[in-house]
Amino acid sequence: MKIKYFLILTLCFFQFSISQSTQENNNAIEPRYLIDKPTAGMLQQGSFSLNLDFFQEGGSVVYLNTAVTPKLSFGISFGGNNIIGNKNVKWNKSAGVNVKYRIVEEEEQIPAIAIGFDSQGKDAFLVDSNRYMIKSPGFFIVASENIDFLGYLSIHGGINKSLEDDDDKDVNGFIGLEKTLGDDFSFVAEYDFGFNDNDNKSFNTGLRFSLSSGFCIGVNLKKIKTEKKFEIGNRTLFVEYIKTF
Repeated sequence: MKIKYFLILTLCFFQFSISQSTQENNNAIEPRYLIDKPTAGMLQQGSFSLNLDFFQEGGSVVYLNTAVTPKLSFGISFGGNNIIGNKNVKWNKSAGVNVKYRIVEEEEQIPAIAIGFDSQGKDAFLVDSNRYMIKSPGFFIVASENIDFLGYLSIHGGINKSLEDDDDKDVNGFIGLEKTLGDDFSFVAEYDFGFNDNDNKSFNTGLRFSLSSGFCIGVNLKKIKTEKKFEIGNRTLFVEYIKTF
């Protein structure tokens, strides 16, 4: 049954990715995630997104999200390890679900605020530890503010309580930003305080490239360390497609 979840979501992704997009570029697409952490950004009403994340050991996760109203969105996700390669596929324990509701709209000097739940962690699922390598956000509240600065700069911060808490039950915190670099590129960065993962702090960065309206690819550099020498703990890729009906 697990392979069916992944195949259905993947087939949907390619079916819609090769079709002609009817999405207009009149409204900017809000960033809904930085790298691993959520923002208060929302999909436009009547739109959906299809995402593919690729990570180490041939792993991949497919996400499908849709906006019910301008303030409410929900989605599902599924994936596993060794999907690419010659080893036996290790499927995630279960499908992921997420829901987000914006409780405060952004105004001058007032950030947008959203609450939600997301059970999809990142990278491999560690069966022995009953958790993802990067824990799912679980329940979260996040604030986002957009600033007109040499293009656009968005600043984000929030707290979350993951349900993957067998090893650490603390509430976590995170901050991040996205900065546009011209019309087609943007830079993203986030800092995970790691309070809920035995103080396993994480600094991640990434680049986004918009190929066309609603179609974006990106690369992420995770767990960057600069204490003794520059080290990158992980490199991941992702593809996003957004369509409005």
